[in-house]
Amino acid sequence: MNNYLSNFYRYKDLMFEMIRKDIKLKYRNSILGIIWSILNPLLFMLVLTIIFQQVFSSSIEHFAIYVLSGRLIYACFSETTNFAMQSVVSNASLIKKVYVPKYFFPISRICSSYINTLLAMISVIPVVLFSDLNFSWMNLMIVFPLFYLFLFCIGIGLILSTIYVFFRDMQHIYSLALVIVMYTSAIFYPADIIPERFLPIIQFNPIFNIIEMFRDAMINHSFPSIESHLFSLIYALILIGIGLFLFYKKQDKFIFYL
Repeated sequence: MNNYLSNFYRYKDLMFEMIRKDIKLKYRNSILGIIWSILNPLLFMLVLTIIFQQVFSSSIEHFAIYVLSGRLIYACFSETTNFAMQSVVSNASLIKKVYVPKYFFPISRICSSYINTLLAMISVIPVVLFSDLNFSWMNLMIVFPLFYLFLFCIGIGLILSTIYVFFRDMQHIYSLALVIVMYTSAIFYPADIIPERFLPIIQFNPIFNIIEMFRDAMINHSFPSIESHLFSLIYALILIGIGLFLFYKKQDKFIFYL
């Protein structure tokens, strides 16, 4: 462990440069640039609100913010893990030429995508201002689900980036998995319509609990239960442990499959 920490410290400037480069590349040749991170979730929220508000408006208070919060969390999870999955393979030429700690590739993509999500969170402000919802100090509690989301992305990103080197079909399988994740995350429908017998299964969807915690803090102005915090934290740490184990177990063989 000390070797890994000292290695990270030695190459930390490279990590920061990779994150900066990823962010710049995302908005290169874009006229609106970083504003798209704010506009995109707002436009998506507008479309879903128009389509589903008449169906669910009576059972979901502050429907626009409800949809926007679910969309932001899902978009972060989807984009971050997808980029992490392909990060090692897409940097094959660099890996073959010079030594770079291989875990830098998925971690840097996760960090850059996560930063974009934090920027996209600005879109929540105008929606709150134009709704009947007031800001509260309890809104600050969204830092907890966002932190757990970051941990989930690291764990799943490391797992996917390892598998993808050896099994390229993982990209198509994961696309299907993301569809399942989206439709079981209660993004645009009320979570209470889910049959109780299915809840224990659906709660293993990595972002279901995170979205509910985010909404508790943002919409209900309440602190999520301790059980929700513990479940998300332990679940995320288990995935990180699995991801680290797989990555370090297989990274020496990457070069033969790139």
